[in-house]
Amino acid sequence: MAKKESKMLTIHGDSREDPYYWLNDREDPEVIQYLTEENQYREQMMSHLTDYQDKLFHEIIGRIKQTDISVPYLFNGYYYNTRFDEGKEYPVYLRQKDQYGSKSEVLLEVNELAAPYEFYQIGGRYISPDNRYLAYGEDTLSRRIYTLRFKNLETGEVLEEKIPNTTGSAAWCNDNKTVYYTIKDYALRSYKVFRHILGTDPETDVEIFHEDDETFSTFVYRSKSQKYIIIGSAATLSSEYRVLDANDPLGDFRIFHPRERDLEYSIAHDGSKFLIRTNFAATNFRLMKTDEVNLGKAFWQEVIPHREDVLLEDLEEFSDYIVLSERIEGITHLRVISEGEDHYVDFGENAFTAFPSSNFELDSDTLRLVYTSLTTPLTTYDYHMKSRELIQRKQEEVVGDFDPGNYQSERHMITAEDGTKVPLSIVFRKGFPKDGKQPLLLYGYGSYGYSIDPVFRSHRLTLLDRGFAFAIAHIRGGQEMGRAWYEDGKLLKKKNTFTDFIDCAKWLIENNYTGPDQLFAMGGSAGGLLMGAVTNLAPDMFKGVISAVPFVDVVTTMLDDSIPLTTGEYDEWGNPNDKVYYDYMKSYSPYDNLESRDYPAILVTTGLHDSQVQYWEPAKYVAKMRALKTNDTPLLLYTNMDTGHSGSSGRFERHRETAMEYSFLLDLAGKADLAD
Repeated sequence: MAKKESKMLTIHGDSREDPYYWLNDREDPEVIQYLTEENQYREQMMSHLTDYQDKLFHEIIGRIKQTDISVPYLFNGYYYNTRFDEGKEYPVYLRQKDQYGSKSEVLLEVNELAAPYEFYQIGGRYISPDNRYLAYGEDTLSRRIYTLRFKNLETGEVLEEKIPNTTGSAAWCNDNKTVYYTIKDYALRSYKVFRHILGTDPETDVEIFHEDDETFSTFVYRSKSQKYIIIGSAATLSSEYRVLDANDPLGDFRIFHPRERDLEYSIAHDGSKFLIRTNFAATNFRLMKTDEVNLGKAFWQEVIPHREDVLLEDLEEFSDYIVLSERIEGITHLRVISEGEDHYVDFGENAFTAFPSSNFELDSDTLRLVYTSLTTPLTTYDYHMKSRELIQRKQEEVVGDFDPGNYQSERHMITAEDGTKVPLSIVFRKGFPKDGKQPLLLYGYGSYGYSIDPVFRSHRLTLLDRGFAFAIAHIRGGQEMGRAWYEDGKLLKKKNTFTDFIDCAKWLIENNYTGPDQLFAMGGSAGGLLMGAVTNLAPDMFKGVISAVPFVDVVTTMLDDSIPLTTGEYDEWGNPNDKVYYDYMKSYSPYDNLESRDYPAILVTTGLHDSQVQYWEPAKYVAKMRALKTNDTPLLLYTNMDTGHSGSSGRFERHRETAMEYSFLLDLAGKADLAD
């Protein structure tokens, strides 16, 4: 039981008491002691599962091919790929001049770079136009704050100059020495773009752009045509771009089109013109174009019109082709357009996930794409857009006796309480009895317009092979069913996200996929908010819940503009300085709505250095629930003291947490064979 120190938070004439506000200080030894004791408590409560958890961990990583290499992709005269070596946690990044004949050149041996650190992650990798220099970002704390480094690929020397506090990205100009990059402010918002000249002191770098609107973040990149350096600024509902000729590194950026409230657009350059994906008079977005001189909205010409039933999600530009990602009835289809003709890539299935992959060459008629489904491992294809031939280059190998024919997936449209049809994806091992007695894990997210697509995960087999079914509730707040799907699950309609999830759970029970004593729920980050909300709304519906890095203290966080992400998310959640939004947030905020009642078994996870959802939100949530709950179901908090929002950085080590979560579920479901 955490100690209580009364803290009154008052706004709009309303006061909330927060007895655990004192946990908001990671520098306080007492806070660290509390988190350590919570970890020890979790270990004690799960001590009977120690050996079983270890077994699951080795089973999960045993499915991962130890020595593996990616399909090479071509960029500016070199073929690039990634290799994993047996027993190693991190990749080795390689390139070679000839795809098949020449010897590979090691760009970065990440295992060596990571050796001194508990956490290590490479941000981005950016090659200079003359192929001589590599710029890369490295994060050693797990706060997504990257130090930009430079390596001379001819000599192998890592240069002395370091640029701290960046986003880890860089954009090279064509002089091979000028680099544009972005830094972060105190709240980890990317807010300034600087210009660096290789070989000079970063202290002398020139500030090029300052995004002083705290609801916007800025970024910089090089166009696929290699012709432009592009600075972007984006908020939830608005965007703005600036362009600079990459041959004129010291020149002035031109505004593409000034920001407007509720106008979103993104730009791509195909070598001769700009392509614009925009919601200008188009809720589901449309495709437009303009020349390189006349950039503003007044000059945009329509290429693909707005459609009520199709969401234009993204585009991939080529010299002679445009590939559009179009979401139709919840599934993203790839549409190829060339010289007035167009067609969709035919995968021979109706439910799948497909997206363009590494396509860095404009002058190509080959589209590199990735395909997967709930039963199909990630598969890399080359699609020849002219001949319409689909050639498999690689499928993720699942080590062991995996056979996709042993598993079955389904997709249903369930009716929510307001009559809305909500997609629901389900996968299970063939022979799964629909008798209402089987365990099922229901996953959801439902925020930021982020769609949760049906993709394959080999670690999920650990549950499926032990009798679990796995389901995804494609609830409002994502964009699975178009832009309106997002709009209906945000701001003052946020509760639709929660009721959609509960309605999916009810449907699964009513149709005998599971029962209330065998139904489990899981979500992370904003999906952790979902978990907290549905646990408050329907605590009797779930046997157990896993809430990963959960955003649960909504009101307090959204009132604190010093916290990363807060100001940029007013258009997602609302600004609680406005009483209308304050009252609505308070009505669903999981932390504020905890009551004295029975709760299901809950495992909450967080990272001490989390930059997106601060560790104290889940810590306070658990402390308050433990003081209020009236039953003896497990309530456990796991804090990874070395990592942040995404957990451990190694490809094997991260699955220790997966094994912990799965052992928690399997034990509750009575499926953990502890004697095995």
